[in-house]
Amino acid sequence: MALRTLDSLGSLAGRRVIVRVDFNVPLKDGVITDDGRVRAALPTLNHLINQGARVIACSHLGRPAGAPDPKYSLEPVAQRLSELLGKPVAFARDTVGESAQEAVAALEDGDVAVIENLRFNPGETAKDEAERRAFAEQLAGLGDALVSDGFGVVHRKQASVYDLAEILPSAAGYLIEKEVDVLDRLTENPERPYTVVLGGSKVSDKLGVIAHLLPRVEKLCVGGGMMFTFLKAQGYEVGKSLLEEDQLDTVKGYMATAAEKGVELVLPVDAVVAASFAADADHVTADADKLEDTPFGADGLGLDIGPKTAELFADAIRGSKTVFWNGPMGVFEMDAFAAGTKAVAEALTDVDGLSVVGGGDSAAAVRQLGFADDQFGHISTGGGASLEFLEGKKLPGLEVLGWQ
Repeated sequence: MALRTLDSLGSLAGRRVIVRVDFNVPLKDGVITDDGRVRAALPTLNHLINQGARVIACSHLGRPAGAPDPKYSLEPVAQRLSELLGKPVAFARDTVGESAQEAVAALEDGDVAVIENLRFNPGETAKDEAERRAFAEQLAGLGDALVSDGFGVVHRKQASVYDLAEILPSAAGYLIEKEVDVLDRLTENPERPYTVVLGGSKVSDKLGVIAHLLPRVEKLCVGGGMMFTFLKAQGYEVGKSLLEEDQLDTVKGYMATAAEKGVELVLPVDAVVAASFAADADHVTADADKLEDTPFGADGLGLDIGPKTAELFADAIRGSKTVFWNGPMGVFEMDAFAAGTKAVAEALTDVDGLSVVGGGDSAAAVRQLGFADDQFGHISTGGGASLEFLEGKKLPGLEVLGWQ
């Protein structure tokens, strides 16, 4: 069965439409540092506004412990949304209480309200189905239909994502529709050659996606903190770099599978090694088989891929028709260790085909490093959800919308 889309809901003029968005944005001292997820919701919200719907946007932000916590309030997001839409946005100071009821009752056709962080209510993430369902029933009382557009949470069986979609007439918004279309292209009949670039800190976070994609790609490039487990599996010493000893056998299995299937496993040939984990730490570049032959000896920490590796990865990317990248190549937040991530991002902007940045830290990195969203084919809004989709897992927030 195909995903139910907005058209399936018919005319929404004058109807109260709950939109489950993903406004889980990074905040610093109450200020949004990256509004990419808010902007990603605009096509769906503007469509509903133009139809004359009464829009109730709801989201989580961070991980409050099922109770109100001012540092996780969605109020700054509601203010930013108002600026982006160019119109007033009402803000309710609770999820389903008096403030939410009043805000929704005051809506006229084409108006927008944002209700407070869903996770301030323990029912949103409850493992107990009855508790979760009870909260979903309360949410359903605010609206006549649900548009699910928070791709970053579709892998979670949560009240606003799953149960609410069973209670109200529901459909996917434009963002989820686009995400599913792009990720489906990465798993079913991708244009070739197809290269996947994986980084981030841990191999264990990427086990499923490596196993599922290995038979489907021509090249797999491995950087980030996870590269040191691969280097150790090759027999190299890695000093005090991030290492998952318990994954060495798994990694050796991947290397054998790649060789057997003719997949080119592109592993780092050099790395930037530092004296400590600090922005101003002394650092040098060392070949992959000599990471402990630096002034720091066995105490050195690998914090980025080296320039030769960056060039190898960039060549693999530019020579491909389809590229999926998830996970930074190094500690990009520190200038000294951002060059590898920047080189990968630059190469992706040159792809003559489909280039996909896989959400989470990768999306944050490209924006922090000065790239514009439209320089890439697609920037996913859901790191974990993207990976689980590419692992071939069933995602409850999509299944409830008809996706098989």
